[in-house]
Amino acid sequence: MTLPALDGIPEKLQALLTYDASSPLIFSSGLFLFLFAGFMLVYSMFRRAPMARIVYVILFSLYFYYKSSGIYFLLLIFAATSDYWIAKGIHAARSTRAKRWLVVLSVAVNLGMLAYFKYTNFLIDIANQMFGQGFMQFQNIFLPVGISFFVFQSMSYTIDIYRGQLKPLDNWCDYLFYLSFFPQLVAGPIVRARDFIPQIRQNPIVVTREMFGTGVFLILTGLFKKAIISDYISLNFVDRIFDEPLLYSGFECLMGIYGYALQIYCDFSGYSDMAIGIALLLGFRFPKNFDAPYKSATITEFWRRWHISLSTWLRDYLYISLGGNRKGKLRTYGNLLITMLLGGLWHGAAVRFILWGALHGAALALHKLWLSVVPGAKVSGYQMHPLSRLAGILVTFHLVCFGWLLFRADSMRTVQLMLHQITDNFHLQLLPQMLAGYGGVFALVGLGYLLHMLPGRADAAARRAVVASPFWVQVLLLASVAWGVMQIQSSSIQPFIYFQF
Repeated sequence: MTLPALDGIPEKLQALLTYDASSPLIFSSGLFLFLFAGFMLVYSMFRRAPMARIVYVILFSLYFYYKSSGIYFLLLIFAATSDYWIAKGIHAARSTRAKRWLVVLSVAVNLGMLAYFKYTNFLIDIANQMFGQGFMQFQNIFLPVGISFFVFQSMSYTIDIYRGQLKPLDNWCDYLFYLSFFPQLVAGPIVRARDFIPQIRQNPIVVTREMFGTGVFLILTGLFKKAIISDYISLNFVDRIFDEPLLYSGFECLMGIYGYALQIYCDFSGYSDMAIGIALLLGFRFPKNFDAPYKSATITEFWRRWHISLSTWLRDYLYISLGGNRKGKLRTYGNLLITMLLGGLWHGAAVRFILWGALHGAALALHKLWLSVVPGAKVSGYQMHPLSRLAGILVTFHLVCFGWLLFRADSMRTVQLMLHQITDNFHLQLLPQMLAGYGGVFALVGLGYLLHMLPGRADAAARRAVVASPFWVQVLLLASVAWGVMQIQSSSIQPFIYFQF
């Protein structure tokens, strides 16, 4: 006779220990919140035991990645092993030539992995278009979650050692810890080795009251952005518009684009908030990854506020390597265009991503030209007259939204249809019916943009209030929001948009 208390336990254990491609582990899932609570109980025991703590976090991180990408967690171990030894070789090499060849080897290995998993079918499609359909057969290649992020992190390590800005680690476990650290593993932020590695062997690990409170605040805001705003407007409005744009008026299509601009921001910045917050609870500090990007009055300012870890990585390791602004104006404009083209390709293997990158590259080059020929032109909105800043915000936002149309559409045909509806079938007279049908969605979109545009001091005040709260209040807030998110989520949890990158 089976005891009732034991019913289903083997199946639950099997589900807990095996990878399910239909349900990858993400921060906003109930399973992760449950696992993280257990993880923290054990983690607190290793406060004064650096090596035990490192091994424990590595094992949990590899499990986390296994639950996100299956057997491809071995790819992470391979990347860590490869660059650990290549970095040692770069540091030990006596000639500049040997160092250069070793860093080239590191870049080739990392980009080779990225090229195979991410761009093979894209290249096959190009070959078939050039030489006829069937020239090459498409491959069923799984894209490991977050491969673009940990590849870039690993390359920053070997390049910094080549540049003499960092010394190689003596312990392979330390490097695997850096590369696999689960808060930032699957969708960033891209944490530089020179910023993170000095924190690995803290003894004891210190989590101040300010760090804990800030971590709780960031997890709360991240869950709200991702699970409440992003998921809701995606499932109930944005996805429908982009799937069948001809079924909707131009106004609805335009609102779909505005909705997606908010969705991708809340999705990705929400994930970043949670990643930074979880890291703080563990005693580690990550750099800021988003800074209210839709407040930007110029495209240059936008890229100083949007996905900061990627934009600075592209600047330091690609733009500057190409010559930056040291080779004359024309070369500078070309370097900006190349950098953003490759940044677009980093986001996805499709022509529309390349066009998205070209749009931003051309806009950045034109803004740099504008700064050089227009007296009094400013880089950032806070330097402008209020009316000029408002005009700049509107222009920049709509330029970015046009880019998001290219980014979100599943084909250039969808882009054409969306633009056709907006220009030829706007039908503003149907607004009352639209408000009646999508009142909740429009209200949530409006709330999202309102919160986004609030002054920075409002966010700072809310953060201080959470930090100043008693510990039990912080825990209660976190538990309440987590419970609420689990209650309102659909059975089909929306994956993070940036999982595909």
